[in-house]
Amino acid sequence: MKDRLKMVEHNADFCVVGGGMAGICAAISAARNGIKVILMHDRPVLGGNSSSECRVHICGADRHNRIKNMRETGILEELQIENLYRNPNKSYSIWDLVLYEKIMAEPNITLLLNCSCFDAEMKGNHILSVSGWQTTSQTIHTIKAKIFADCSGDGILAPFTGAEFKMGREARHEFNESYAPEASDNKTMGMSCMFMAKKYRSPQRFEPPSYAYKFDKCDEIPFGRSGHQWIEMGYWWIELGGEYHSIYNTEKLRDELLKIVLGVWDHIKNRCPDRKKAENWALDWLQFLPAKRESRRYVGEYVLNQNDIESEGKFEDIVAYGGWPMDDHNPAGFYSVRIKAPSTVFYPTPSPYGIPYRCLYSKNIENLMFAGRNASCTHIAMSSTRVMGTCSSMGQATGTAAAIAIKKGIMPAGVKNHIDTLQQNLLYDDAYIPWVKQKLPQQCLEAKLISSNGNPEPVRDGTNRPVGNDLHCWQCSENDWIAYMLKKEIIVKKISLILDSGLDKLIAISHLQEDNQLATMPETMPRNFRIEGKMENRWRRLCSVRNNHQRLLRLDINKKVSGIRFVLEKTYGSKKSRVYAFYFE
Repeated sequence: MKDRLKMVEHNADFCVVGGGMAGICAAISAARNGIKVILMHDRPVLGGNSSSECRVHICGADRHNRIKNMRETGILEELQIENLYRNPNKSYSIWDLVLYEKIMAEPNITLLLNCSCFDAEMKGNHILSVSGWQTTSQTIHTIKAKIFADCSGDGILAPFTGAEFKMGREARHEFNESYAPEASDNKTMGMSCMFMAKKYRSPQRFEPPSYAYKFDKCDEIPFGRSGHQWIEMGYWWIELGGEYHSIYNTEKLRDELLKIVLGVWDHIKNRCPDRKKAENWALDWLQFLPAKRESRRYVGEYVLNQNDIESEGKFEDIVAYGGWPMDDHNPAGFYSVRIKAPSTVFYPTPSPYGIPYRCLYSKNIENLMFAGRNASCTHIAMSSTRVMGTCSSMGQATGTAAAIAIKKGIMPAGVKNHIDTLQQNLLYDDAYIPWVKQKLPQQCLEAKLISSNGNPEPVRDGTNRPVGNDLHCWQCSENDWIAYMLKKEIIVKKISLILDSGLDKLIAISHLQEDNQLATMPETMPRNFRIEGKMENRWRRLCSVRNNHQRLLRLDINKKVSGIRFVLEKTYGSKKSRVYAFYFE
């Protein structure tokens, strides 16, 4: 019997290549804004560096909660709060499941896992289709779409489309960046292989394989100020690749990293003078898919640089934000210790700083967008924007912009003429854009707003989180209420609520932050509440919500009322809670 190769053709509005955090947020935001999406990902699980294959914690503008209330909201917040609710034991496999279920729940998304993009069909500067090989089904999938987004990290579509890109470090004079090297080069930040260890009640033996490197002295290893701490999760500085091609040499570098990982563990267990402390510890997991930091970076209409970040990035077309330091890893990686150089240098940045829309679409390929570490930034700027919280912020902006472009029949560059629409759509979906306020429906602004206690006005001021010392919220206790009183009866179609999800707490899944990481829902989160409508001069229950575990909620009402109110019934333990936004349509 002769078997033919299976080939499947798909048609969509928007194709996202890469299912890391940027790609997930791009796909979900586009789908929820009403367009058909194909998400192609080359791994069996979603999440990229945050997945169970790599287990890197999601960092962002809040710097792992060191800067309170700067956490990225929107889709990323929804995912992380869902994970906190479902996954108190911090299992990375359950995190994989949360991401998978969120994608599968979207009727407008078709998911192609284990599918590696290997080609693109072009017509001039326009992408007609991309093709991927799905290893599990031995199928070639070809996706025809109007707009494509490369969220693959490595910029896989660049060589197939001719899109302009950069790789390596710019010279200092190119963008007048004081942290850049004097001369340009091809060096990048490297990739890491981590490990996880587990403590047992009795001593655990470790005999290294013959190929493992041997490190007899502590100063042969760049432990730095942390010393031998964090043996339960490994070390980010077990890193290589900056002095090689960080794409083409990945397999070779993985082999070298495993030799180093096992050599470091051998040192900790068998060679370190302080090895007694690790006597009861044993390896529990090894990372075989290196977590990358840098490779190709696309050239967009604008290239974000060090000076933009330092001046807070107050662009007119701001659609995303960052705040992680410019965290520039030495290209020598693990072997930086041999040249007596630090493994990384943290250059200061403000938090937040803005990222413009013009960094999210290609300069020369008209229907190519991108988000994540391959976005349009210099090497120095990317050393900050590359972290997954910021990548998620860019991803949501990219997907929302793609939906606007599709609906208006324009290419991505044309959306810059509709920046107010893009910004307001993002704010409506609880993405935060520094210095930009949400515009609420006029009928909400004109209605009388009252409450059982306190000042209710901040729920319609257009800023849906604390900023500095201004809380921008209505503070409430159980059984408190807030209500819009209308001049006449109208049909209220739905209401939107933005509630207290503990933006001052640490919720990102991590095995390095045991001290202050939440393992249960934030106590201030409203758990049970009801919505009431005033009809025939009486308040009547319209709906009740039980065991709420989200910050942004939209509730269909479709009732004719002369008033609408929210009544808090119960939190997850706190006597106080906050409502950041409450409005009706």
